[in-house]
Amino acid sequence: MKPEETHEGSERPVIESAPVAASPVAPPAAAPPRVLTIAGSDSGGGAGIQADLKTMLAFGVHGMSAVVAVTAQNSLGVHGVWDLPAEAVRAQIRAVVDDIGVDAVKTGMLSSAALVALVATELERVGAPIVVDPVGVSKHGDPLLAPDAVDVVRRELMPLATIATPNLDEVRLLTGVAVRDETDLPRAAAAMLALGPRWVLIKGGHLPGDAVDLLTDGSTEILLRSRRMDRRHTHGTGCTLASAIASRMARGDSPTQAVRAAKEYVSGALAAGFPLGAGIGPVDHGYRHRR
Repeated sequence: MKPEETHEGSERPVIESAPVAASPVAPPAAAPPRVLTIAGSDSGGGAGIQADLKTMLAFGVHGMSAVVAVTAQNSLGVHGVWDLPAEAVRAQIRAVVDDIGVDAVKTGMLSSAALVALVATELERVGAPIVVDPVGVSKHGDPLLAPDAVDVVRRELMPLATIATPNLDEVRLLTGVAVRDETDLPRAAAAMLALGPRWVLIKGGHLPGDAVDLLTDGSTEILLRSRRMDRRHTHGTGCTLASAIASRMARGDSPTQAVRAAKEYVSGALAAGFPLGAGIGPVDHGYRHRR
């Protein structure tokens, strides 16, 4: 320590610090797989774009988004929906696709006939797997797809899907087929495949008994059966499942591999669901990090 003279002539010690060694800089890592979600925003964070991006992070992919609509939403329901202008939706999709690129796409709530048609047109030039979650109503029963948009989903969006992931209400909305028990699942799947997707995952979670889903491309049928979980906090399960499938396909999984991995993840997230607010809470997208 060397003394330093002050303005008053007295001395005070000066501490000489040793030079700080620079931390080694790791070489830049390769970019992770890229997944684009095109869907609505859930202000409560349990479903929609927010659930999609959390799921993508959990699977180690780079999540990107094109927001189609904004909802005022919480644990009690959807309190308002505002569609974005078509130009804004188109610009978001092109900004991502033209510069960054995509390895998989997931679609969710698309709200109106005009927005469904726009998204379908944009996806025609995307050479990557497309997972279509044909969102019709929210967990609380609130409508999220305009009546005149249903036929546009059938005609323009479904033929682009690598995998479509309808629940039983969405099967009835799109095909008119009512599923009452497990024996109706093949008929529902055939009706959905007739709309053009390469694979369909019929989600039978609302049927009595075990939770049974049917995955098929028309030639291969796989029943995915799991023990039913008596859980209240299930908000975001559909969005999460579709995003998990897209994430796994972006990493190179086949449709069957992707669906099995996604189902495993959603089961864990559902088991760890937690209460938020006075209504239905979300599944826990980060449950693997809280074990």
